[in-house]
Amino acid sequence: MRRSQCRAGAAPSIHPMPARVLHAGDAYWRPSNQMGVLNCDLGKQLDAGSLAARFWRLEPGQASTRHRHLTQTELYVVLEGTGRMRIDDAPLTLAPLSTVLVEPDSVRQVFNDTAASTLWLVVGTPPELANTLEMTAEQLARLYPDGPRALPPELANGG
Repeated sequence: MRRSQCRAGAAPSIHPMPARVLHAGDAYWRPSNQMGVLNCDLGKQLDAGSLAARFWRLEPGQASTRHRHLTQTELYVVLEGTGRMRIDDAPLTLAPLSTVLVEPDSVRQVFNDTAASTLWLVVGTPPELANTLEMTAEQLARLYPDGPRALPPELANGG
């Protein structure tokens, strides 16, 4: 909390901090439930109720889930490495700092068929339920048309 400057004779007022900081050394990383991809839920750790945000670290041979959303638009940013992604059936190859905006109903999947690690920042709004362990069978079928562990052709066919 910070105190605002006081007028003469007025009591100081207390305002919430205008920003929240998560230092790199304090960030909690864990493997994803379905694909085992290391990720850091920034939105949750920063208590950001209006958006979802995660770092995703894909090692060679890994992929995120092939999925869509009901209402959430996602912004994908390649921070390190060569970004590989499929949107619907179109493959993309992206250089560091390249950005892709994906509308909710498009099926998307990031994957790594390169020899080096790739770091992504993914931001979405409005936030949606993301824990596949808490979804109904109907939700899973709608959001994960090939199941939550489907690999892209680039990895499913041995790269």
